[in-house]
Amino acid sequence: MNNSTIILALHEIEGVGGKTIRQLLRYFPELEEVLDTSLAAVRALDLPPGKAELLKSRLTRSYVAATEEKYARSMIYPITRLDPEYPPLLNQTGEPPWVLYAIGRTELLHKPAIAVVGTRLPTVYGKRMAELISRGLSQAGVAVVSGLARGIDGAAHQGAVAGAGGTIAVLGSGIDVIYPREHAHLYRELAEKGLILSEYPPGTRSVPGLFPKRNRIIAGLALGTLVIEAALKSGSLITSDIALEESRDVFALPGPVTSPKSAGTNNLIQSGAKLVACAEDILCEYVHIIGASRNICHDTVNNNPEHKELTPEEAGILEFLAQGPATIDELIERFQTNFGHLHAILLSLLLTKRIEQLPGSVYVLI
Repeated sequence: MNNSTIILALHEIEGVGGKTIRQLLRYFPELEEVLDTSLAAVRALDLPPGKAELLKSRLTRSYVAATEEKYARSMIYPITRLDPEYPPLLNQTGEPPWVLYAIGRTELLHKPAIAVVGTRLPTVYGKRMAELISRGLSQAGVAVVSGLARGIDGAAHQGAVAGAGGTIAVLGSGIDVIYPREHAHLYRELAEKGLILSEYPPGTRSVPGLFPKRNRIIAGLALGTLVIEAALKSGSLITSDIALEESRDVFALPGPVTSPKSAGTNNLIQSGAKLVACAEDILCEYVHIIGASRNICHDTVNNNPEHKELTPEEAGILEFLAQGPATIDELIERFQTNFGHLHAILLSLLLTKRIEQLPGSVYVLI
């Protein structure tokens, strides 16, 4: 029985955490010795009250063997910090998990990665940019890491899943617990084409306290973290704070100063985060790691028929909608034109997918 197998078994004993595992390794470099040593010897390690008794009653050879056998017959692949598959960047952080449970392409753990996070209630603009930037990163061979949450997380995974870099979802629950439920289809797609990770044993239900803790894994896997739409007190900023603490880069997508959902990202930019408008703005920071990258912004604009040259009137409408959604009546009043002429301009922008029409004749920037 090797150390990796025994660490997995220890990790699945409720009440045993990383501190206990570290202490056992300090006194028993070969953890198999713990299985044979006396209760008195384990008590001598100065563990919390009752911990030695818990270990000696639960950590048996039969339990370790049963744990190993359980995963040998499962699609879930456990990775401990002692295994070569363990992601090196995460292992360099202040609190790396002792065990990661994985479903999918574990080779993504050794690709350069960028975390993409943001609000669970994005605007059309935020969701669209999350998809576009994540797609550009993945096409360049960079893995996109996020948390499978509603909103920006889901958009980032969807944008990146088909690219060469792939995408990694870090869950705030057991790896077999899908949350939110509406992402069941996306979960299955990532299990097949990407990678799903969790530090929690299978069956662990999602509770609010687990999500902030999993953010350290999202940030720890990545060279840097991109924040797309976040309020001033958004939970997404926890991930960027962790990235800074781990001396990783922080990027932010700017948004309208009138939008509360961009207040956090705009503040990050004011505080020194790099402003990002496209994937290339991130890729150019890591040429020494991923090699020279093609100019994704330039290629996208010039090779996409959606990005034809704008007329002054079209440009004016886009500039106005950048400040927030507007109704048809507000646009008529702002541009002092008749309905027929304005409708023709809006139709052109709709066809080139620069704007989107919402119910009630409300128009928003994409």
